[in-house]
Amino acid sequence: MTFAQVNTAGITSFNSIPPASAGSVPNGYVINGSSIAFDVSTTAVFAPPVDLCFTLPAVNDAAAFGELSVLHNEGGTLIDRTVSRDFAMKKICARVNSLSPFTVASQVTVQFSASTYSVQEDCTFVTITVNRGGDTSGAANVDYTTSDQVATERKDYIKALGNLRFAAGETSKTFVVLINEDSFAEGNETLNINLSNPLGAGLSAPASATITITDDAVEPAGNVIDEARNYVCQNYHDFLNRQPDASGWDFWTNEITSCGGNAQCIEVRRINVSASFFLSIEFQQTGYLVERSYKTAYGDVDGTSTFPTAHSLTVPIIRSNEFLADTQQITKGVVVLQPGWEQQLEANKVAFFNEFVLRLRFTDAFPTSMTPAQFVDQLNQRAGNVLSASERQTAIDLFGGAGTTTNNPARAQALRQVAEDQDLVNAEFNRAFVLMQYFGYLRRNPNDPQDTDHTGYDFWLVKLNQFGGNYISAEMVKAFITSIEYGQRFGP
Repeated sequence: MTFAQVNTAGITSFNSIPPASAGSVPNGYVINGSSIAFDVSTTAVFAPPVDLCFTLPAVNDAAAFGELSVLHNEGGTLIDRTVSRDFAMKKICARVNSLSPFTVASQVTVQFSASTYSVQEDCTFVTITVNRGGDTSGAANVDYTTSDQVATERKDYIKALGNLRFAAGETSKTFVVLINEDSFAEGNETLNINLSNPLGAGLSAPASATITITDDAVEPAGNVIDEARNYVCQNYHDFLNRQPDASGWDFWTNEITSCGGNAQCIEVRRINVSASFFLSIEFQQTGYLVERSYKTAYGDVDGTSTFPTAHSLTVPIIRSNEFLADTQQITKGVVVLQPGWEQQLEANKVAFFNEFVLRLRFTDAFPTSMTPAQFVDQLNQRAGNVLSASERQTAIDLFGGAGTTTNNPARAQALRQVAEDQDLVNAEFNRAFVLMQYFGYLRRNPNDPQDTDHTGYDFWLVKLNQFGGNYISAEMVKAFITSIEYGQRFGP
């Protein structure tokens, strides 16, 4: 240790302490087997700065040594004050203005694998890799999201947002950004991808990256959404949040192209093919389950409508970005009828509900001081009182006779039980069907511009109910897929 200036001599002490007691470890650092810590003090009177170096002969890996930092306790929080690392000498040094506990900790970082990615315009996807460096012995997670530059998420790509969870030992994770085909001659377009809110790691460059969509050299004369194969692919993007599997893509395309030149047949098949994505097992067990989970947890919200006269109405509380983030997580890796899909779906559901009940919004609405009966009854009430007496008791019994609801797995299981209740599935079906016309085809909330309230949503829900849920007779799907707003996503 070197003092820049000593005014009065004194005694300096180095006391070894447990690294975990040195102070609050900041995000992006971890105490591990390479960590050492000392409480350093002196009776001398000195003027800062003070240089302090640690020798670490046991660290024999240059890369691991390069991830080490000297952290200094300043006001109870450890601050990285590293100024140099010398692997040949196994020495790492810091510069500080005061003396208090020091520890040597390992950095943990997450970053994109590249700062730029590119993809040819098509109904396709680009895979994005996020790497984790440093000490990967613990768990970590980080949020990701896309944002518009020249490319826009309603037209050129499907907004991607979610959370990547690294298990102990994992060093890379991937997610995909779905790219849409269009007929616009617009040149190359770009969008941003960003990492944020790391936990158990710190952000390292590049934490932001750019995706370039290379425009088609020649655009078709008509609107590409009118072409059967692209239309089917877009429904996979809009409703299942994935690229189509080959067999499904071929099957649904053939449903339309088998009409030949029969315009009436093509119109009917396009309607039925698109509706099939909402009605599919895959969507009912993922996207629709997410919608019901929000209703079960938070109930409904008030909206306004002018159909046929001004009035208020209750509408689903979930918003499009919430729906998109959670649906992309619960659908990840799920392709119905492919090997292992049921196991993957179940694992996704368990992870989704376990994480859902830990969110601040949920814990505020359902404090752990609630009794199991209070917890279940509030879920049931917000879902529309869908549980029978025996189902209610089954949910309460998940807590094993406890007086409170601190058991998070039980909270998750109870929420899931109510959200998957068949009475709720039936009761919420038409409301969700109408909502997904906006979330899927128009990529917005029902009261977002070009609308200003829920009049459109109200109109279609009334009509769908009048026809007993028959979307063909109600002409609901037809209206959305032939709307100007939908068509203008893909071409002039």
